[in-house]
Amino acid sequence: METNRLKVIYKITYPNGKIYIGQDITDSINYFGSADGKLIEKDFTREERKEFAIKKEILWESETATQQEINQKEIEFILKFNSNDPTIGYNKRPKKGSPNR
Repeated sequence: METNRLKVIYKITYPNGKIYIGQDITDSINYFGSADGKLIEKDFTREERKEFAIKKEILWESETATQQEINQKEIEFILKFNSNDPTIGYNKRPKKGSPNR
C-alpha cells in the first residue's frame, strides 16, 4: 500500500551558523537541498571540512499542498529567517532587497 509522501520545507544549519531553506516534495531523509556548494566551500577551511555536521529541521509539511503553495511557503520561510542575506544564509533567491522580495 502506497501512502502520500509529505511535501516539506526544511532548514539546514551549517557549523558556521548559516542556514539554507529548501523544499522537498518526496520527504527524503537523505535530501539536503541544492544550496550552491561553491558558495558554502568558501566559508570553511580544509581542516574544518574534515569533520562537518549539519542539522536538518522540518519547518512545515503537507500531504495536499500544490507546487504553487509549496513554492510560496518556501519563500515565506526564506524571508522569515532572512536566509537570502549572505551574512545569514545560503539562499540566493529571492534576492535580498529586490522589489519581488
